[in-house]
Amino acid sequence: MPMYTPAKVNNEMELCEINDPEGKREIERALLRNRISYYIRWPKTSIFSKRKGVCIICVNENSVAEAEEIVQSVCDEMGIRVRFIMKHSRNEYL
Repeated sequence: MPMYTPAKVNNEMELCEINDPEGKREIERALLRNRISYYIRWPKTSIFSKRKGVCIICVNENSVAEAEEIVQSVCDEMGIRVRFIMKHSRNEYL
């Protein structure tokens, strides 16, 4: 039986926000090619929100600098617009 620690671990960083599906796929491919673990967080939006389709790409804080460089190079190459966030992810499940 595994032992779990009562300590809460939150080492994920919100790297960037993007609303372009093709750009998201390209960024995901680049992160995977470079063996950077990530996850996509879909913020809850209201029916009247203008920010539909927006997702946030989160990475481990140890990979932030490398991931930022990769995302920036993909954006420059393809003309994709992202908004870099660079803050700790707030996980509702903790």
